[in-house]
Amino acid sequence: MEHIDVDDIDTFPHPMGSTSGGQALSDELGATNVALNRYTLEPGEGSSGGLHTHLDQEEVFYVLSGTVTFQTAEGSVEVSEDEAVRFAPGDYHHGTNQSDDPATVLAIGAPGPQHDWEQIRVPMPCPDCEDVDALGIRFTDDGETALSCPECGRDVEI
Repeated sequence: MEHIDVDDIDTFPHPMGSTSGGQALSDELGATNVALNRYTLEPGEGSSGGLHTHLDQEEVFYVLSGTVTFQTAEGSVEVSEDEAVRFAPGDYHHGTNQSDDPATVLAIGAPGPQHDWEQIRVPMPCPDCEDVDALGIRFTDDGETALSCPECGRDVEI
């Protein structure tokens, strides 16, 4: 058994450019099959990465306090305190705090916590491949984020 005090865990900056950091609870607990992160979003802030999907991971977001609005391919849904929402692999989503108060969210992903960044897609077409309507994310050698076509490998300007 592992036991932690969440208040003792440092926040991390998200590699996808989120303005808020998060707390990697799964790392602290030594979890190997589930990703567990806690985020606090200030008014106007969004979760990491913009509209995206994970091809290899389902995600559940449980709102501990406040309200988070999740944008999806079908529209948006507000998730309030003590409510949860699930996104299956392939479901596009992005959460933002559109309220005037902070929101705290528990993000649960499985499998996890080791992320296969090659399995993330954003809804942008490849300029060269007619049938590719979602680009992959990769990190450059200098730590920057780039979009690339999973079919032809072309890098696309962000």
